[in-house]
Amino acid sequence: MALLPLGLLLLKSTKCYASRRVPVRNLMSKQLVYSKFGDPLCVVKFRESAIPQLGDLEVLVRMLAAPINPADINTIQGLRPDLPNLPHVAGDEGVGDVMEIGAKVTYVEPGQRVVLSSRQLGTWRYYGIYKEKDVHKIPPNIPLAEASMLTVAPVSAYRLLHDYKQKPLCSGQYIVQNGANSAIGQSVIQICKAMGVYTLNIVANHCGYESVKEHLLSIGATKVYTLEEAEELACCGLSFQRPTLALNCIGGRYEDVMLRLLERCGDMVYYGGAYCLPVNQYMRCDVWFHRFRLSDWDENTTNVEKELTYKYIQELIVMGKFNAPMYEPVMLKYFDYALRNTCRCEAFSTLNYVFDFTLI
Repeated sequence: MALLPLGLLLLKSTKCYASRRVPVRNLMSKQLVYSKFGDPLCVVKFRESAIPQLGDLEVLVRMLAAPINPADINTIQGLRPDLPNLPHVAGDEGVGDVMEIGAKVTYVEPGQRVVLSSRQLGTWRYYGIYKEKDVHKIPPNIPLAEASMLTVAPVSAYRLLHDYKQKPLCSGQYIVQNGANSAIGQSVIQICKAMGVYTLNIVANHCGYESVKEHLLSIGATKVYTLEEAEELACCGLSFQRPTLALNCIGGRYEDVMLRLLERCGDMVYYGGAYCLPVNQYMRCDVWFHRFRLSDWDENTTNVEKELTYKYIQELIVMGKFNAPMYEPVMLKYFDYALRNTCRCEAFSTLNYVFDFTLI
């Protein structure tokens, strides 16, 4: 009989625990690390290192899946204002099973499934040690893909839809967004569908526009337009209610056309790639402008608010009303393939890449 690798034996043994602490010795973790900021294809390296002993308030997590987000790429490039100390394990979010807990940990037990609820903790690795306050328990019936992408795209989408309106969005109203093909854009579409809110979605007319449009309509988009189609619509007038909220992650002409479509005294939120752009107030002085960054929300919100947000999304998943954005699972050792494709068509592709640590 062939011998199983140590890591696989440990993973199989996590279903049964003799005590609160599971002794883990001589455990090695494969991970993606960068020691300087720059082109992800040049600076990210595949490394293996030993797992240290736990602190009293730390937990050891066997990672199961972790996505590649645009924010991960921007962090590696050194383009974000909140950069980690180097060297650093890449990855903002992911899902895994708790293997071992520190002596003073009370929130989780070995064997429970958790997601990472804070940013830049390093999830592109097989094993990670995290602080108790940075993990969040989730039910085991949440599929791995949805669980791995739970805390960034859908949370951002939910907050964008709920935090920036003077009056809450109601069923039958419209919102407009650019970058609708992104993970956040796909999440906005599905959450709006569950709320009964209609979505006008603007995407680029390259990178397979017809298939992008077909996919967005299949998950609940009301209308999907190219930039040129949206500009023509803005010039000719709408045959339906104008949107009350605009979600802007690109800027430029994509932003201008949304401002022309937005109803009087509506709201526009800058996020993602448009977060640092100057406000386009000269074009619409009646519009309320806002900025959203998930790391700010993570830092300033309460644990109760986080719990309510996660719970809402989990309920949609269980009811079949929310699916993970389109993705391709990839083994960690093929990281260069996933990074290359993410960087090449990052702003205009519906496909996301997820490191699947259960693949052998």
